[in-house]
Amino acid sequence: QLPYRRLLYMNITFLIVLVAGIHSITTVSEVSVKAGSSISIPCLYDSKYINQVKYLCKGYFWSSCSYLVKTNQPSSSGQFLISDDKSQRIFTVTIEDLTHENTGYYWCAVEINKGDDVNKYIYLSVTGGTLSLYAKNQKLTGFNGDNITINCYYTNTGETKWCRLGISCVTRSSGSIDRTKVTISEGAHSVFNVTMSGLRTESSGWYWCAKGDTSMITNTGICSVLCSFNTG
Repeated sequence: QLPYRRLLYMNITFLIVLVAGIHSITTVSEVSVKAGSSISIPCLYDSKYINQVKYLCKGYFWSSCSYLVKTNQPSSSGQFLISDDKSQRIFTVTIEDLTHENTGYYWCAVEINKGDDVNKYIYLSVTGGTLSLYAKNQKLTGFNGDNITINCYYTNTGETKWCRLGISCVTRSSGSIDRTKVTISEGAHSVFNVTMSGLRTESSGWYWCAKGDTSMITNTGICSVLCSFNTG
């Protein structure tokens, strides 16, 4: 039996991304993932859209994209899953059993009125090659007040960052994000370690670590991490 501590369950999903700017919807603009795996994509939205229907569609042009899954309507194929965390103002789309046919443009969107839906595009690339930045551990479990460490393996060079989607970044060896202490250290064999100290339920959210110039797609390696904490 665990005495006097609230257990926090931490589910982590990794992907290769370039982060888009903050708009009515904030999400990743480019995602690279290996064939045969699954991926979860976060879409952060404005508070005024909390009670609106959210959805994902696919197509080169927004005006002609095809619906894949909606929060009020499940996917007919079962390959696409969607959930809406209204407390965090993030809806998450998961695509399972990825193949090269899944490569293309997708749109995170909020249903307003016909023709007025707010949206943000994502380009998904499914590859069989080596990713420039990745992490082996996809799920971690911790306790309230404890520390966790994420190991990010890279093949490129450049500045190291640890950021929370839509909030702030740590670019030095230490700092804090939303009152959670962050320490970044370089390890051996092309790996850097990110430690989050003093975990709280409020630490839940999407984070991403970067290695390289985030303004240049060709030199960017970004690994996005979903840290979801629930008290037990």
